[in-house]
Amino acid sequence: MNKLYDKKFRKIMQVNYDYTSMSANRIEEIRNFARGADFKSIGIAYCITFSHEAEVLKNYLSKDFNVHLVHCKYGRIPVKDIIGGTARRVSCNPAGQAEFLNDKDTELNISMGLCVGHDMIFSKVSEGLVTNLFDKDFTNNNNIETAINEVERELY
Repeated sequence: MNKLYDKKFRKIMQVNYDYTSMSANRIEEIRNFARGADFKSIGIAYCITFSHEAEVLKNYLSKDFNVHLVHCKYGRIPVKDIIGGTARRVSCNPAGQAEFLNDKDTELNISMGLCVGHDMIFSKVSEGLVTNLFDKDFTNNNNIETAINEVERELY
């Protein structure tokens, strides 16, 4: 068990046990966890679709932490520079978002509405712990429970 749960992971598990509650919503849980872990700095990596929500979350968490926001188009890198082709659009930049927050020494990063794949790159590059606040779902107004219900209906 010591190989699977080193000292750092055991601390995370203990903070979860001590500071999370089934009576708190997800945002409150993140705040309580970060307080319990004695974190000082939180990052929010978000899709530009959720700029307003990211700002609200920043204002809420700023009562207790230094909060840094970074949107998905950070760096304004053309799509062609990442995946080739001739597209003129600006690409999402999940690795850049993570590097931005790494430079800010964030201890906890919140992934907020990043696309599938982009969230994976962000999590892999982030030096701070990563938690998802919500995931993007274009067809269900970002309500993943609706997608599960649709899949379940297909199965049965």
